[in-house]
Amino acid sequence: MDFGPVNPGAGDAALASELRAYGQQLASAFHLDASQQSASVSDSSDFGITRLTSLTGNADPTIVVTEPVMLVSIALAPVTLGAYQQWVDGKAVDTPFVPAGGVNVLDLQSDPNCWVGEGFDWIHHHLPRTILDDVARDHGFEPVGSYPVVLGKYDLVVAQLTQMILPQVGSPGSTDSLALDDFALILAAHVLETYGGLRRRSHPAHRGGLAPWQMRRAAEMLRAGLGGSARLSALAEECGISISYFARSFKTSFGVSPHRWLNEQRVEYAKVLMASSREPLAGIALQAGFSDQAAFTRTFHKIVGDAPGRWRRAHEFQVNPVRSSA
Repeated sequence: MDFGPVNPGAGDAALASELRAYGQQLASAFHLDASQQSASVSDSSDFGITRLTSLTGNADPTIVVTEPVMLVSIALAPVTLGAYQQWVDGKAVDTPFVPAGGVNVLDLQSDPNCWVGEGFDWIHHHLPRTILDDVARDHGFEPVGSYPVVLGKYDLVVAQLTQMILPQVGSPGSTDSLALDDFALILAAHVLETYGGLRRRSHPAHRGGLAPWQMRRAAEMLRAGLGGSARLSALAEECGISISYFARSFKTSFGVSPHRWLNEQRVEYAKVLMASSREPLAGIALQAGFSDQAAFTRTFHKIVGDAPGRWRRAHEFQVNPVRSSA
């Protein structure tokens, strides 16, 4: 189907000026309702992950949303050749068959919009230019000015990253802020290297860790945010460095990412509670900062190598019920 050059009308243009390309706002651009989208959003950096699904496709092209953002989208189901049309800067682009795992990379400042004439299931990663530019500078490169239009390219890295985060998209409270922050930095590094023309150096410059005062302050803030309130942006600002530099330096100093370190602290606190009280595991999970018992069980097993209940039976009443302060 050929709609010809696509330009939003006055009503659509007014709506587009208010939209952001994630969550329900992205669904609105696709003319979908709330039941057809699920999302996890990292508010402080405007990084977001949105799943859009439709059984029938779009009757009309999507509304143009203009932002300093790269939209990295991956098809969870194939899209038939001829059932999908993409426009960039008002001009039709040759659109291939999109396999499951096919990736689109589109600069939202080039006013892209599309039409899909059959059912679809896509994950859209809303990746702001500010994050990409920060990661580029941290690796000694200038920010990328122009990215190529990528349509339907199979990208194993994006596919694997998406499958890793997919179960958490749209689940209330299951994706904490640090997990999304870490995910955004990993995705940004891949997009820069694969689509931005940057290449890894064979001998990257050595980067030191955090200064002792920065380590202490970061640990204090993370422990104070066991419930998930800690953000990489706030931690980096407190230490006076960029988000990307902070994440790299933290791992050098502590041996693990901030998200992993925080989960280890949560697990240690949960151990104290389990060994010193008869509080149900669901209550302990919440006290230790997990969204629910299932998230607690998954994380505990990953870090300790045992189920919480089994560990508790082996250690009950062997630890004083005192939470260490920091």
